[in-house]
Amino acid sequence: MHATPDTRGERELSEVVTALRSLVFLAAFYAVTTIYVVAFLPLLLLPRKVHWKYAVLGWSKTNSALLRLICGVRVEIAGRENIPAGPLLIAAKHQSAWETLALLPLFSDAAFVLKKELTLIPLLGWHLKKARMIPVDRSAGMSALKAMTRIARAEVEDGRQILIFPEGTRRPPGAPPDYKFGVAHLYGALGVPCLPVALNSGLYWPRRAFIKRAGTIRVDILPPIAPGLGRAAFMARLESDIETASTRLLEEGLRELGERAPPELLREAASSPLSTTVENS
Repeated sequence: MHATPDTRGERELSEVVTALRSLVFLAAFYAVTTIYVVAFLPLLLLPRKVHWKYAVLGWSKTNSALLRLICGVRVEIAGRENIPAGPLLIAAKHQSAWETLALLPLFSDAAFVLKKELTLIPLLGWHLKKARMIPVDRSAGMSALKAMTRIARAEVEDGRQILIFPEGTRRPPGAPPDYKFGVAHLYGALGVPCLPVALNSGLYWPRRAFIKRAGTIRVDILPPIAPGLGRAAFMARLESDIETASTRLLEEGLRELGERAPPELLREAASSPLSTTVENS
């Protein structure tokens, strides 16, 4: 599809507006985060559940609202009925910083598995420790895996949900999957259901970029995987479930974004079955 001068001009104007809105949101995000980190320090002296409700969930919901109001990024969540009650291992696709803040309110009391360096940040680290997030020292090898499992088991015994990103780090939309062993180790050690979560957040809040594209982030909470599978069977099932759903959500997002989609995905889509959906959007 060839753009006319008019459509090129409209696209350039849209990109400028998107960049300006993204900058405003970035400033607001850091301002809100600073306010919460500093103003809610007294909550560190109160019970964890109080800190969780007002400091952690408050920060999450405030920034999600700002993202919607400033950048026009909405959210659709399917499959809430698949969330079982009680202790749970949640395995979520990781494409963006978005899920580190926006998935929190979906679960009653989720402990995120995160890199240890975050807990060393002054003030912020205090809040993460108070929330009893699960730090992992990625340089420590098997000892880090054992420590993560020990902490996760204690949190599960306290009735909490454990949220892990199976690929370990953010992956761009459409990238080949790269699932790590840690999620299978936790699944075998904890003996609780595993809840796969697919999403397409990287289309709207790309990794390592300040741009936030208007549109609808879609999340699909898939049926839980019962405990008891062997590790190889579990990994195959988990990857298949998440990647199949995430590919479908990627296609939906590309149809919505059209020519506003990430350029690298537009180039890939031009030579794939997705090209028809993008060009006809």
